[in-house]
Amino acid sequence: MIRFDKVTKRFGKDYAVKDGNLVLEQGKIIGLLGPNGSGKSTSLKLMAGLVKPNNGEVTVNGEVATRRVAKTVAYLTELDFYYEPFTVDDMIWYYASQFEDFRMDKAKELLLFMKLEPGKKIKQLSKGNRGRLKLVLALAREAEYILLDEPFSGLDPMVRDSIVKGLLTYVDFGKQTIIIATHEIDEIEPLLDEVILMKNGNFLAKENVEQIREVEGLSVKEWMIRSFEEKLG
Repeated sequence: MIRFDKVTKRFGKDYAVKDGNLVLEQGKIIGLLGPNGSGKSTSLKLMAGLVKPNNGEVTVNGEVATRRVAKTVAYLTELDFYYEPFTVDDMIWYYASQFEDFRMDKAKELLLFMKLEPGKKIKQLSKGNRGRLKLVLALAREAEYILLDEPFSGLDPMVRDSIVKGLLTYVDFGKQTIIIATHEIDEIEPLLDEVILMKNGNFLAKENVEQIREVEGLSVKEWMIRSFEEKLG
């Protein structure tokens, strides 16, 4: 599991995460929801060991989250950053050289599924196809945790549909946990097992999606709006 224990992360005087306590169990698809600037991206970076908390501790399977947790955590950044001289195939081979759990056979299947040409230079790809490539690189790993930061940002509906289908097809839900940080809920609501609500660096609520739908009779978006109203006034 991933655990936050009284975690605070500041950038200057601004709190990205404020005295946060959270437990994320394995084998689920979890939505980390909230408006832009709520602390979602920083929370994922804390889980991936890319930033350190000012106070408290983040652990992954009992290990303090540092760069070393990359062996069990695959992280898809919101940023559109690549080595532009590389081709798609170059990037695949680069990832294979960096991560022992990277499966080349799975990467090739994903390239076909995402309709990406291996020999095409990354700088020639559209934004949507670069988004698909990022997903290929993340899903080709057999990491226990896959962290996706705003995977739908700026992408057209067809690309979003490919990402959702890719998650359903190429993730081993018996062994892998998916955590998706997004402010766009509609595309991923059918996938989610749990949702966590963030605002202003605070973890406001955590709930089972089936509980929200069947007991409370709400969509995730309706639950989110109600939760903001109740907790923030």
